[in-house]
Amino acid sequence: MQRLLVSTHPLLLPPPLAAFSCRQIRRILPQSRTAKPPSFSVCNCSSNSSTFKVKTSSELRNTKASSSTDPQPDPKLTALRRLFSNPGIAIDAYIIPSHDAHQSEFIAECYTRRAYISGFTGSAGTAVVTKDKAALWTDGRYFLQAEKQLTSSWILMRAGNPGVPTTSQWLNDVLPPGGRVGIDPQFLFTSDAAEELKQVISYNNHELVYLYNSNLVDEIWKDNRPQPPNKPVRVHDLKYAGLDVSSKLSNLRTELAGAGSSAIVISMLDEIAWLLNLRGSDIPHSPVVYAYLIVEIDGAKLFIDDSKVTEEVSDHLKKAGVELRPYSSIISEIESLAAQGAALWLDTSSVNAAIVNVYKAACGRYGHNHEKKHKTRTQGFDGSTEQLDGPTTLHRCSPVSLAKAIKNEQELEGMKSCHLRDAAAICQFWDWLETEISNNRTLTEVDVSDKLLQFRSKQAGFLDTSFDTISGSGPNGAIIHYRPEPESCSIVDANKLFLLDSGAQYVDGTTDITRTVHFGEPTSREKECFTRVLQGHIALDQLVFPENTPGFVMDAFARSSLWKVGLDYRHGTGHGVGAALNVHEGPQSISYRYGNLTPLVNGMIVSNEPGYYEDHAFGIRIENLLYVRSAETPNRFGGIEYLGFEKLTYVPIQIKLLDLSLLSAAEIDWLNNYHSQVWEKVSRLLDGSARQWLWDNTRPIMQ
Repeated sequence: MQRLLVSTHPLLLPPPLAAFSCRQIRRILPQSRTAKPPSFSVCNCSSNSSTFKVKTSSELRNTKASSSTDPQPDPKLTALRRLFSNPGIAIDAYIIPSHDAHQSEFIAECYTRRAYISGFTGSAGTAVVTKDKAALWTDGRYFLQAEKQLTSSWILMRAGNPGVPTTSQWLNDVLPPGGRVGIDPQFLFTSDAAEELKQVISYNNHELVYLYNSNLVDEIWKDNRPQPPNKPVRVHDLKYAGLDVSSKLSNLRTELAGAGSSAIVISMLDEIAWLLNLRGSDIPHSPVVYAYLIVEIDGAKLFIDDSKVTEEVSDHLKKAGVELRPYSSIISEIESLAAQGAALWLDTSSVNAAIVNVYKAACGRYGHNHEKKHKTRTQGFDGSTEQLDGPTTLHRCSPVSLAKAIKNEQELEGMKSCHLRDAAAICQFWDWLETEISNNRTLTEVDVSDKLLQFRSKQAGFLDTSFDTISGSGPNGAIIHYRPEPESCSIVDANKLFLLDSGAQYVDGTTDITRTVHFGEPTSREKECFTRVLQGHIALDQLVFPENTPGFVMDAFARSSLWKVGLDYRHGTGHGVGAALNVHEGPQSISYRYGNLTPLVNGMIVSNEPGYYEDHAFGIRIENLLYVRSAETPNRFGGIEYLGFEKLTYVPIQIKLLDLSLLSAAEIDWLNNYHSQVWEKVSRLLDGSARQWLWDNTRPIMQ
């Protein structure tokens, strides 16, 4: 995601990621650009000068305020800037990313610091506040939303468009040489991101200041800040997990020993949940719990608020040899590992800077010949006999990420099962909505979203939505990650396109589906765009590819039909999905951002979601979830395996929106075959009018 620190999900990473290695996949300094003539000049961080056009959100909305009128002071920004001169702080700028301490995409309300200070609620963005300016970077999915939500006190930086600097370039340009840039290293920055920022701003003699003792946004949020979550953790049943905790830990320890490591710190919440077969509800839409995990060759420690641990969970962990420790004691345990001479595996692209810096400092205190020892080790440790003279570190991506992404048979069965139940709920919903619209019932986007939740909540094993439902009528559908609010949402207009992107968390799996429909008569333009999006969807669905193929190689197949007429979309085509876990997971993705070299592997789950969006007019997206499987091919060139996709999502695609003249006979066959499968798999779960709706919407197209 376009933030100073991005989520592990590569689909959401900005284009500059291309230059980064796998280890760097979870971090980046976002780039943002705009193509208009400059409104003020700034110097590039190189010796050459350049100009950037940066418009405030009020200018973008064509407000009545003139450029000569200063905007009304923002009280939150004023309060934040007062702290800049406090003793022990003394900074000229402060950076507020979107993350929590675990680099989560979705976060608990008490950690939504960037949203609090800026008013922008999108999941991706980085705020930078200086003594006289405030700027927010976000990506193409959120441009329209940011325009609406930011006040005139903020400059909107459109990441991915020509002409706008990165956050670090902007700081180099707007701060006088020798400026001090403050960050919270413990809660909001990975080690890699902090080190890279430090290096880039040093080009203009700026200093990166680690403010360990307090988060400045928390200082002004004070008593209004929501309390941290404290709901109980639950055990994820083995019949859904497919592999017990002891076996997972044993496999991880084999990886540690093979890499010459004696311990690993795991901070990504979905990795901890998967590894320990635990689920929680600390974060909206994501069944995870705030915790850290240290796994050693001969033991494991879970750092968690003990008020969340039930007797069942305690027994479950004890059986697997996992000890409990207070969440806040992670730093002292890191120092203890250094004192013991541990060879510590750290994924510096996900572990926060405080943990890495504490261990590095402790190595200096406890290590012998530390400059020689503090380096990456890849062999020579057998897990039991080698004696170390001092602590060392191994910097690599977490091995849990890939293991989690490759689903076992039980996980896949759970995903298949929950998708059919979810499909039944969605068919009931569409039957209801079309009836209401035909009866001229006035419904808002929020009404529609709430009704879908009602249908889903009646399905067995339903727990929660997997993200905020995107319910967008007409121009709101063009806001790629639109979230309707009761006080500002639109009426669902029967004469406009309606985009619905939604998902659910079930006890046995996670769903994510998008359908775009029209309740009246679509225009020829809308039909052409929809048809070309479907052609890209079909092309990716039918793809057969050799093993070891990364997702970026496949992305063009989904865009090709749009490219033929000069159209495109500003997001990746596919993201990984967890099994009863996060709806966005890595390391795999299908995206034009070619920095992610992770190959798609048998058992991985990805989304297939090409789209097209005309600002202030309409949005189109068609999304199914797929899982990677072996493909039967008459040849196996090079003796390697070939792979393809199998669908998890079975919900009709609206035929009325198609321009059949653009579709080939093979594409029509694909749609007819898909609808035949939808009827066969889902009809048995429906009755009454919903079953009739499904029948009507799965009839074959006569060629």
